[in-house]
Amino acid sequence: MTATPASPAPDSADATGWGAIIGHGRLPRFALVCAGVWLNAAETLMTATIMPSVAADIHGEAWFGWVVAIYLIGSILAGATSARLAQTIGLKRALAMGGLAYAVGCTAGAIAPTIGWFIAGRLLQGIGGGWVVGLSFVAVTRLFPQTLWPRVLSAIAGVWGVASLVSPLVGGLFAEAGFWRGAFWVFAAQGVLFVAAAVVLVPPPTGPEEAPAGRIPFGSLIVLTGAIVAIGAAGLATGIGQTLALAGTGVVLLGGFLWLNARADAPLVPRQAANPMSGTGAGLAMILCMTAGTASITVYLPALLQRLYGASPLLAGYLLVSEALSWTAAAFLVASHPHPRTFIRGGAIIIAVGLALFALIVPHGGLWWVPVCTLIEGAGFGMAWSFTVSRLVANAPAGEQAIASSSSPTTQSIGTAVGSAASGVIAGLIGFGHGITVARAETGAFWLFAAFVPLTALGALAAWRLGSKRFDPVVE
Repeated sequence: MTATPASPAPDSADATGWGAIIGHGRLPRFALVCAGVWLNAAETLMTATIMPSVAADIHGEAWFGWVVAIYLIGSILAGATSARLAQTIGLKRALAMGGLAYAVGCTAGAIAPTIGWFIAGRLLQGIGGGWVVGLSFVAVTRLFPQTLWPRVLSAIAGVWGVASLVSPLVGGLFAEAGFWRGAFWVFAAQGVLFVAAAVVLVPPPTGPEEAPAGRIPFGSLIVLTGAIVAIGAAGLATGIGQTLALAGTGVVLLGGFLWLNARADAPLVPRQAANPMSGTGAGLAMILCMTAGTASITVYLPALLQRLYGASPLLAGYLLVSEALSWTAAAFLVASHPHPRTFIRGGAIIIAVGLALFALIVPHGGLWWVPVCTLIEGAGFGMAWSFTVSRLVANAPAGEQAIASSSSPTTQSIGTAVGSAASGVIAGLIGFGHGITVARAETGAFWLFAAFVPLTALGALAAWRLGSKRFDPVVE
């Protein structure tokens, strides 16, 4: 199959260096895309940092899980509809709508008198954040020539790395000052600024907007909603039987969504998403497997390091952040390489190997060997990710490239939800619900990583297929 060339982006140029991203009047657009990714990435980590203060103030100790889950649910559903929103009302208006929803959600969190109000605000934040980040990926393919996609996507990885470092500090400063609400006011203001920037900076379309065919597939959307709610609830359930039932239901409904989507007149994700033999399907399969397979690192590594080695919460958190920094550094180093197939395949293999090292090192290897694992894992993601996204979008059929670009962060969020729920099942079987003792932590430090190595191996197989010469993009 020959890759479908992308529609020519405005101000296309032959130059492919870093300077080309900000040349030819592209700097404002580049800044807008980075700002959209920042809003979603930074606010999420900031909220995790201040949640103890929030819970103490408005009595939300029992709702920590739902604060995360409700944001993730809103983000996934909005991300799945972001490309269609851009097709329906235009990219400029869609970005402004997403930024407005995000700002209103942050404002609701800032003034929340009760935990119920706060969670409602988190849902709206998730919807706005999902639209903003999904539309930012659409903007990459709309506003930049295809030759620059890997570089812009690598720069986006840099934004994630900066957010990982800065946002916990921002949240910590507000929490220590006894004014956690101020953190939400800061992000609400950023949301308003993003709306203004989108209105001013996004150029009008050079031709007619890509009109969506058919009606909104409400059936597919309802099934996807059910799948994400079931998977999210599985991660919060206390009983093993209940957790397995909810997780199984979620996976079945997710399969049903893909089946319905492939037959819809107006799909929410590319029709080829369910076909791993296609370039787009292979890329999305790689993203799903890798994010689901490594979710347990984010969820459980800090707790395991604190129990096994007495690491402080700050140290454990920044050992985790080192993975994001390694991702960022690797993405920048390989972005200009003319042969991305090597990095798609090699990066995926490194991810699988890195996860196996977590299983071998974390239980008994000592605290200071853990950065070896995080740096290897992050490097694998950084090598493969931007090339994977660029290639899966370029291989999407004509008319579905906007949907394919927004499907990347949506699939990443779905993978995180699936992996988090699955790791919760494993943790429950080990007995974490009765307390994380040293013995349970040693057992969990192996199985919470080793159990997902086969899934990352499947991701590596999908990446190997995506790296085939038949899926090399054709650039015009």
